[in-house]
Amino acid sequence: MRRLFGAPFAARTWREYAYALLATLFAVPAFVLVGVLGIVASVGTLVMVGLPVLIGVLVLARASVRWHRIPARAVLGWDWPSPPPRRRRSYVAVLGDGVAWRALLYALAHFPLVVTAAYLGGVLVVSGTLFLTYPLWWLVVPDAFGLVDDATWAQTLWPSVQGFAAVMTFPWLVRLLVGVDRVLVRVLLEPGGERRRIAALETGRDVLTADAARTLRRVERDLHDGTQARLVSLGVTLSRIEQRVDDPAVAGLVTAAQETVTEALAELRDIVRRIHPPALDAGLATALETLAARNAVPTTLAVDLPVAPSDATATAAYFAVAELLANVTRHASATRAEVRVRGDGDGLRLVVRDDGRGGAAVGTGSGLRGLAERARALDGTFAIDSPAGGPTAITMTLGR
Repeated sequence: MRRLFGAPFAARTWREYAYALLATLFAVPAFVLVGVLGIVASVGTLVMVGLPVLIGVLVLARASVRWHRIPARAVLGWDWPSPPPRRRRSYVAVLGDGVAWRALLYALAHFPLVVTAAYLGGVLVVSGTLFLTYPLWWLVVPDAFGLVDDATWAQTLWPSVQGFAAVMTFPWLVRLLVGVDRVLVRVLLEPGGERRRIAALETGRDVLTADAARTLRRVERDLHDGTQARLVSLGVTLSRIEQRVDDPAVAGLVTAAQETVTEALAELRDIVRRIHPPALDAGLATALETLAARNAVPTTLAVDLPVAPSDATATAAYFAVAELLANVTRHASATRAEVRVRGDGDGLRLVVRDDGRGGAAVGTGSGLRGLAERARALDGTFAIDSPAGGPTAITMTLGR
């Protein structure tokens, strides 16, 4: 009973009503944009002009998820994970984006819920309070301005009953509508169990990939600035010793040691280049230009990178192009090659073509197999189109 009669005064009731009021401010523009444009898109589709509008509606619907989180987080302390970013930015990807479609459904259902809670809740509270206190008005205000009539004391009790019912209905109506809204968020906006696991795995993979890239860069710097410098110093010292030694046997040992140091330096520099090619310091586009210019087979290059890729993605792309161009030179018997690289915020796509003899395939232990595994490690794909007699086109996509 205490819970029942105390509901109009409970903090939860007023928090949820405040949420409905604040959510209405965000829901109205979202509903107008998404709803009106959605109607335009549905009508315009009949005349083949609504598709761009529909794409815009889906983009806005996905963005509106952030708006809906603001009042929920500010008033109720209630939050949900952000939707995973779209992996591709094409029009087809937008139309097939399940997150955007669910966000659109939520925007259309969320609006009437919070508006009804805000409006009816206000009406019930204000009118219910006035009717509940009607006997007091009857005593204090003697029919002032026609607000109170000449009813008897007994007749004033019926409006009080109505007011009491309205006040008691207020909290449960608000809780019901906000509860339905929460269910919709859970069903439409929160990632499900499988989607949460996928998102967690993707986040963990991105963190591990970035951490591995940072670790390799640190190792590369340590080898370059520390070990390599010491080997160079050791080589200089051995050269000085060789010049001062008169014993031929000792001089021969020193010479052998110096040659070993030289070989170790060469191997170390090769390792450093494999970890992080110095050409990438100037950016992926410049590094690829260097590869294309140095390739024995005439190579054309087209690079479109409006967003700089991550270090791991740039390194993988560089080594992939280097490996594929080397294969063109060694195995394809080609007279020309072409490299196209296009990137955005979700990753990049590279295509290497040649007019050689074809027949390329992913074989066990081959360089192409290694490239395919590297692409999968970065949430990418690797595809070969190389019929016998050529030409060959190898497409590789890499995630962020």
